[in-house]
Amino acid sequence: MLENKKAVIFDLDGTLADSMWVWPEVDLEFLGKRNLTVPEDLADAVEGMGYTEVAVYFKDRFNLEESVEEIKEIWTEMALDCYRRRVPLKPGVKEFLAWLKEREFQIGVASSNYIGLIEAVLESHQICSYFDVILTACDVKKGKPAPDVYLETARQLGVQPEECLVFEDICAGIRAGKAAGMDVCAVHDSFSVYQEKEKRSLADYYIHSYLEVISHQYEELR
Repeated sequence: MLENKKAVIFDLDGTLADSMWVWPEVDLEFLGKRNLTVPEDLADAVEGMGYTEVAVYFKDRFNLEESVEEIKEIWTEMALDCYRRRVPLKPGVKEFLAWLKEREFQIGVASSNYIGLIEAVLESHQICSYFDVILTACDVKKGKPAPDVYLETARQLGVQPEECLVFEDICAGIRAGKAAGMDVCAVHDSFSVYQEKEKRSLADYYIHSYLEVISHQYEELR
């Protein structure tokens, strides 16, 4: 999996952190306070979008009075305690990061989330120092499934796209990594079980735990 690779780039939510459950709760509370219901298609509609893109989408779709920046601030305040205190890491994350660092891989995060929430969960688990670059979709023109955030992360890491391995949990993210010209390993997550078949059709590898990478017990899909 890592042969001829110089860098590993991770998505955050559902990939490094078991945090996808936070956002349906935020959506329910945020829209409920405005006497709005959560549409059944909402999760699919915003999949892969950056934090600002999602805020723009909410403002337009639900005709919200708040500005885009105000919406983002409200969401961050609602989610911050969860990211600091309640969000665990996915299985084997700490061990795998240490393993990569020992072998001098460049390590990056390329997430659709807000930088403050990313830093909160990484710092709470004391793993922030492992990462050489942390970028969000707000740092580039287009969010996932566009390849922008992965390409910019690779550029800042000083490596070529083909020298990168990406870890992702949802289809939009896997498509972004593949569009960037990178190999992608799909990560099991209960939130995206309904995408299981499609994830396997898009990705190059599949894992349930990062310890499978260390022990060479991952699934090869190609």
